[in-house]
Amino acid sequence: MKKAIYAGSFDPLTNGHLWIIEQGVNLFDEFTIAIGVNPEKKYTFSVEDRHAMIEESVGGRFNVEIDIIKNQFLVKYAEDMNAQYILRGIRNESDYIYERGMHYINRDISSTVSTIFMMPPRGMAEISSSFIKGLIGPKGWGQVVEQYVPASVYQRILSKFS
Repeated sequence: MKKAIYAGSFDPLTNGHLWIIEQGVNLFDEFTIAIGVNPEKKYTFSVEDRHAMIEESVGGRFNVEIDIIKNQFLVKYAEDMNAQYILRGIRNESDYIYERGMHYINRDISSTVSTIFMMPPRGMAEISSSFIKGLIGPKGWGQVVEQYVPASVYQRILSKFS
């Protein structure tokens, strides 16, 4: 059985995240979405809200598990979950440079977990959670944000910021 972990803050979940999740679900027998919690980071949505957004968007699939990862290296978490792969998205050159470095560090920590990089379609390459949050506020922001997030996430964003 091939098992992979896809980790992120998902604050909030975007269509880009969703695209990678759909690829992972199709590629692997077991697929875990790990919501990262970094005590140094200020989140817009609670970990419970982020979990609910993911559940509403992808829950119910037979090979998907949603988990929370705290105070643990992702590669060690993957080992603990008996996953052979970490799935990561690369949108641009900056992501590549960062992810390449993390790949080498992860290989130093564990030789049993491999990293697989995926590039989203061009229309999703600029989407990030930070980008979405940066769009909120100006007149007409709702119509702009709606196209970049799943419908259930959009409703939660409207509830929080309207």
